[in-house]
Amino acid sequence: MGKNVELVSPEHIEQSILLIRHQKVMLDSDLAELYGVSTKRLNEQVKRNRARFPGDFMFQLTVSETEILRSQFATSKKGGGGRRYRPYAFTEQGVAMLSSVLNSERAIQVNIEIMRAFVRLRRMLATHADLARKLDALEKKYDAKFKVVFDAIRELMKPPEPKKRPIGFLVEEPEVPYLTRGKRKKKG
Repeated sequence: MGKNVELVSPEHIEQSILLIRHQKVMLDSDLAELYGVSTKRLNEQVKRNRARFPGDFMFQLTVSETEILRSQFATSKKGGGGRRYRPYAFTEQGVAMLSSVLNSERAIQVNIEIMRAFVRLRRMLATHADLARKLDALEKKYDAKFKVVFDAIRELMKPPEPKKRPIGFLVEEPEVPYLTRGKRKKKG
């Protein structure tokens, strides 16, 4: 039981949680990978139990959303094949419902870890919002002398911008020693 869950790191789960249509969701392919089943099998179970997955639990991505995701994550078609259908996105409630249709021990344990990841994410967002509210209240309370301090704190609260790698190849040219003018010695 515990051995299966160790294969799934909390960081891997958290990286699989995406924001689509203003909702935190996980894609069917990511969930299938975590549960140790094929995406086809996961979707078959969902279709057999369609009544358990209303629109606020699961939705299918549009063509444009699929293309955006594909270009964002630079995914390619594996083995020249690819998917026949657009991916499904599962909200937190949909992920919880999956545990009732996937009845393996691994699915149950992985589902517990996924629920914990959603809770951690929610706590982080709440803490950040709470900190921002407290900072606003302090800023209103104190005069302009502390504006620099508040601005610095706000700057520290910003998430770091991802480092962008340049596109293309970097060519390192060999160093050429500088040519200096000097007096030539005359041959003898």
